[in-house]
Amino acid sequence: MLHPRHVRTRLTLWYLAILALALLIYAAATTALVLYQLRDQLDRLAIQDLETVEGFLQFSPSGALTLREDYHDHPYPANVAERLMEVYDPAGHLLYRNRLLANRSLGPVPAPTEGAAGYNPHSLRLSDGSPVRVVSKRHSLHGRPVIIRVGFSEAPLYQRLRQVTLGLLAGLPLALALIGFAGYFLARRALAPLERMTRRAHQIHAHRLNARLDVENPADELGQLALAFNDTLARLERSFEELRRFTADASHELRTPLTALRAAGEVALRQPISPAQYREVVSSMLEEAARLTHIVDSLLLLARADFAPQPLHREPVHLLPLVRGVASTLEVLAEEKHQCLAVEGDNSLHIPADPALLRRVLMNLADNAIKYSPTGTKITLRVRPFHPSAVVIEVADQGPGIAAEHRAHIFERFYRADSARSRETGGAGLGLAIANHGALAHGGRLELDCPLGGGAIFRLILPTTPCDSMTT
Repeated sequence: MLHPRHVRTRLTLWYLAILALALLIYAAATTALVLYQLRDQLDRLAIQDLETVEGFLQFSPSGALTLREDYHDHPYPANVAERLMEVYDPAGHLLYRNRLLANRSLGPVPAPTEGAAGYNPHSLRLSDGSPVRVVSKRHSLHGRPVIIRVGFSEAPLYQRLRQVTLGLLAGLPLALALIGFAGYFLARRALAPLERMTRRAHQIHAHRLNARLDVENPADELGQLALAFNDTLARLERSFEELRRFTADASHELRTPLTALRAAGEVALRQPISPAQYREVVSSMLEEAARLTHIVDSLLLLARADFAPQPLHREPVHLLPLVRGVASTLEVLAEEKHQCLAVEGDNSLHIPADPALLRRVLMNLADNAIKYSPTGTKITLRVRPFHPSAVVIEVADQGPGIAAEHRAHIFERFYRADSARSRETGGAGLGLAIANHGALAHGGRLELDCPLGGGAIFRLILPTTPCDSMTT
């Protein structure tokens, strides 16, 4: 029987088990809802078809019931098979059965109450095992009472249901792997001080036994161990709180585009639509898929950075041309809001840096400024020396700024100073976290300044020589 040795592994597995159960319950509820909607759509189609066809049934001079030859089946949606139909008299004698139904029957001999109180939708299986959805109704043909049954195959319905279920379950392993990866790292980071303290206590105990020394003041040492233990418990609690918030936020962010994908698909399934409308639906689903991909890529980048920081591919980078390239890329977004992107600074400044990561940091900062700055304002990207061993790149906007209570959390993952506004712009609350990671990876830091006159200034401070950290 598997029994993980490490506490962090057991904690991670517990979180994954609980999350997997929650996601499976969500998938099951969604599948049940889709099944209900598809069956409701099939019931409405069968009732409409029965009301249409009952006006084209007639008795021939010989007394046989026939479907008039001038009746033509109206086209059914692509996901619906042809109609199955049979007609009985109140005594249970078969009067009519269409060729598609052949020698099969849409149920046993009608009960005396069948179809008397209106339509009676129900599912059954034919003699050959085919699942069908049947509605029945009592009707009077030329003064003679009859019971009309109309049915449609449920095979296309179950095929669509399988597609929806597979679509929901396809993202489950990725979500579990992502959150499990992050959860294991947070548990490992939280438990590391406790493990070090335990090893230290064992070392002290072993030393006492081997040296047979008497401790002059054991109360002081026990007090220090108690303080260290309490500090470790506090850090462990904070880490668990971070893990719970990360799990909830990640699940929420992943659920939003998945819900939009499901809603778009359900709307397309409810009724026949034109090819142009299908293209609109597919385009909308692709947009949500792109957003989902962006969120997953960002989460993977941050998770890798936390668990095992990737080495930077440093090379000499001239900062002003790099900043101009970022501004040129985002100029289209700024023009949509009639904003001005201005680049200024010292053209001679250069540092050893990873150009791809540094470009991504600047893209996130500039894109953030464009999103939250009002129409017609100016956004300035400035490069200048900071002190003899560092340079600074500033991204200044003329927006509303960031309230004081939000500034301490602005670089946290999924944190939004204005949640409603961030969702309107499509943000997931990861851009500034990635920018902060890029700054720290270069041995620098990212600062926020909100002047009294309004606006926000993000300062990316980078060392001019490679280092792991820097001080002011």
